[in-house]
Amino acid sequence: MTTEQPALTSPPPEKLTSKRTRRQISAVATFLVTLFLTFLGLLAITFFIGRVIPIDPVLAVVGDRATQAQYDAAKIAMGLDQPLYMQFISYVGNVFTGNLGMSVSTGRAVAADLSRFFPATFEMATLGILIGVAIGVPLGVTAAARQGSWLDQAIRVVGLLGYSVPAFWLGLVGLAVFYARLRWVGGPGRLDIFYDGLVTPITGMILIDSLVQGEFDIFWNAVWHIVLPASVLGFFSLAYIARMTRSFMLDQLSQEFVTTARVKGVPERIVIWRHAFNPIRVPLITVIGLSYAGLLEGSVMIETVFSWPGIGNYLTTALLNADMNAVLGSTLVIGAVFIVINKVSDVLYRVLDPRAR
Repeated sequence: MTTEQPALTSPPPEKLTSKRTRRQISAVATFLVTLFLTFLGLLAITFFIGRVIPIDPVLAVVGDRATQAQYDAAKIAMGLDQPLYMQFISYVGNVFTGNLGMSVSTGRAVAADLSRFFPATFEMATLGILIGVAIGVPLGVTAAARQGSWLDQAIRVVGLLGYSVPAFWLGLVGLAVFYARLRWVGGPGRLDIFYDGLVTPITGMILIDSLVQGEFDIFWNAVWHIVLPASVLGFFSLAYIARMTRSFMLDQLSQEFVTTARVKGVPERIVIWRHAFNPIRVPLITVIGLSYAGLLEGSVMIETVFSWPGIGNYLTTALLNADMNAVLGSTLVIGAVFIVINKVSDVLYRVLDPRAR
């Protein structure tokens, strides 16, 4: 006597869709909670840095000739007479409402200053990372494909120079050669002085704003000024990117699937750029992301050399003037940029690598 086996039935599409939706909602919620906790940790770090640094924020506001009564009144007005935990709660609340305090250096709100200066840094660093990726990745792939050749050695020397040469020295040499001597590029600043104020700020990035408003003379003048500092930044990023790309590619070129492709007669160009390069895209995202964040954070010297009105120059001025509100606000923005770039890298992981989804 035979018994019929129950038929295997798949879950209805409605259940699969519901399960997928719940999983996506859970992933988004986890992402937001992680982002919030990371940012809260950043707030805690910047707050306690401001309390540890041996600079009296009250004295920076009232001056060293203020009376004790004026000093005490300013301290109460700034909330520095409260317990430390109350100061931190107040600090977090102010940050989440966009209040970063007033800048002693400029006399304006720090948030307004950062919205004015950060786009200049963002514009220069973005152009710098584009240069670094456009040149660094092909250099790294070429060095790995021709390992041990004179070309490989030359590319490795370029990478070594990128790690060894001081940024301010390279910037000064660039100005002396390409601006003062050859006149191929513009000098310090974002624009020639007679173009200042002719473009209405929309994004704060002069290249985009001038194009949107049809001011093509100003656009090309801005390009003339930005190309040298962006190229200097791009040189340091391409050195790092080329070195890491070469390392990743050497590991892939030694794999069995690459050897198999070559044995089958697959053209070397396809072996390198399709079989070997595709697997390194995911780790390369981290390298590019960290390099980009480093350009945004480490452009202080370049901005000083080129008189670039960005957040690095603003931070330097704030430090020299003991302007703690501006220092902490700038540090907070730079830290937030690192967080955002890391999270964007995580998202790109899932897009490029199905195993990470």
